[in-house]
Amino acid sequence: MYMTILGRQSALGLAELERAYGSARRFSASVATLEAAPDVLKLGGSLKTGRVVLTLPRGEWRDVHTKIMQHYTNQWKSSDHKITLGISVYGLRATSRDIQRTGLELKKKLKQHDTSLRLIPNTSAALNTATAHHNKLGLSPTKVELLIAKGSDGTIIIAESTGAQHITALARRDQGRPKRDAFVGMLPPKLAQIIVNLATGSRRAPLTVLDPFCGTGVLLQEAMLMGYNTYGTDLADKMIDFSEVNLAWAQQKLHAPGQYRLSQGDAMAMQWQPPIDAVACETYLGQPFSAPPSPTKLREVRGNCNHIIVSFLANIASQLASGTPLCIAVPAWRATDGSFTHLPLTRELESYGFRRIALTSVEASELLYYREDQVVARELLVIEKI
Repeated sequence: MYMTILGRQSALGLAELERAYGSARRFSASVATLEAAPDVLKLGGSLKTGRVVLTLPRGEWRDVHTKIMQHYTNQWKSSDHKITLGISVYGLRATSRDIQRTGLELKKKLKQHDTSLRLIPNTSAALNTATAHHNKLGLSPTKVELLIAKGSDGTIIIAESTGAQHITALARRDQGRPKRDAFVGMLPPKLAQIIVNLATGSRRAPLTVLDPFCGTGVLLQEAMLMGYNTYGTDLADKMIDFSEVNLAWAQQKLHAPGQYRLSQGDAMAMQWQPPIDAVACETYLGQPFSAPPSPTKLREVRGNCNHIIVSFLANIASQLASGTPLCIAVPAWRATDGSFTHLPLTRELESYGFRRIALTSVEASELLYYREDQVVARELLVIEKI
């Protein structure tokens, strides 16, 4: 069994795991478990991944301490190499001092067997992703991060990390692209990964992923890095030019294995060229707001966005084979009380030739991406052509 530490909006990560690996179960608020081995570098909604090695039906930190001491003293006492160890705890009552004490006691015990251990210090119960990444934890048998989580039913699992999000690479892809345009918005690479995984599901490359609103090519870039061939179109010639530069850069500098093709066209009228195996995109989100708009302004913007996206759906429906999956990000507007105003089309998908893809791990209403200071959220519609 494997586990992942879910990101800030855990429902998105859980849905992504279910689509990409066939099944996933919420273990606790921040942890999911699954049977298949997940690849954290291709998951936007998971911070760390690990292979479960020990399970306790119940217990507290003292029980975990005893289990770790017994298991890892025996496992590492004959090691010829220095061990680097980090310990992260999720949902279990343990202070950073408790965790450090366990690590130091294990270090002392191993020293008696002439095994050297370097302990990564804890300033909180869990090491952050940057610390795990920079110390290369989970990337070799001698660089280990223990991920310890308590489930909703009281079960405790102890996993050995198989990796953490590569924050350096993500930052490079986000900030190092040759062409950026703040006016059209910045799609975070991690969100782009989630959208691609929700669209493609468990199917693997080679597939062709279409983005009909490609902008500067962020989503196409992430799909290419996953090995998919991509097809991007956009209304603006400038965006196609920017995507061309950025995707050529991704192939040359990031060694993205996927191929790409680009064409200028209006998503409401475009005739796309086959093959199209999946559609993944961020559609038109309307104008940005720094505060919730007035009811009059909201009706205007909502109506305009709905018209554009409905026209797009009506256009593409006749060009897709039955069963073709899509994940499209559409706008939803957040009020001061935390409620959301959605597009009318989200309740009328079947009239445009689409239906929602059933997810067992989360409700469709949970698939919202936003920051606390954002008014315009992205609602992710995971659908298929009827």
